Amino acid sequence: MAVSVDQLSEPTVRAFVTAVNAGDRSAFDALLAPGVTMSDDGSDRDVADWVEREIFSSGGHMDVASEADGGLALVVDYRNNTWGTMRTAWRFVVDGGKVSRFETGQA
Repeated sequence: MAVSVDQLSEPTVRAFVTAVNAGDRSAFDALLAPGVTMSDDGSDRDVADWVEREIFSSGGHMDVASEADGGLALVVDYRNNTWGTMRTAWRFVVDGGKVSRFETGQA
C-alpha cells in the first residue's frame, strides 16, 4: 500500500518528494545543502547532471511504497520517461533542513 506524500515523517524528505513530483526545480534546488552529494546504485554521481537527466528532463515521479528510519529511508516505485517504472530504495542525510546526501538504487 502506497504512503501518501503528505504523511511522510521527515519534513525535508517530504518536500523533496513533493518537488520531484511537481517537477519544481527551484523548490528542489532550495532543499539541497551546499556541496550535496549523491549516489546511484552505489556509484557517486554529479548531482546536477543526474538530477537533470533522471528527474527533471525525463518527468521523474516518486510513488512512495514505504518509509523507515524516521522517514530518512524510502522504498519508491520511481518512474521516468527514460526507464519506465522501477522499485528503488532512497536514503537521505538531512542537516538543518537541507539534504546533504541522497543515495538511490534498485530495491
